[in-house]
Amino acid sequence: MPTYEFRCPDCTDFDLVFAMRSVPENATCPTCGASARRRVSAPRLSRAGSAASRVIDAAERSAHEPETVSSLPGRARSAPAQRYTSNPLHQKLPRP
Repeated sequence: MPTYEFRCPDCTDFDLVFAMRSVPENATCPTCGASARRRVSAPRLSRAGSAASRVIDAAERSAHEPETVSSLPGRARSAPAQRYTSNPLHQKLPRP
């Protein structure tokens, strides 16, 4: 259901959720009880699909459901040491 913004003449703005079929022009202010008119405001569109949205959602999820690991991460694998060199001068060196 969409969220609608209302402005109270005595207090501040507040949001209420209504079905699109039953949204009133006026609502009662939850703070002071005065009649507040519905405001025309920009829609709050979702950024779903963007990289920033995925990072924010992951951060919010990790606050309540942190990821756990079952083992320590492995060591970084280095490139294997080269056993033989192609330099002709090295061929004259004694071998171990």
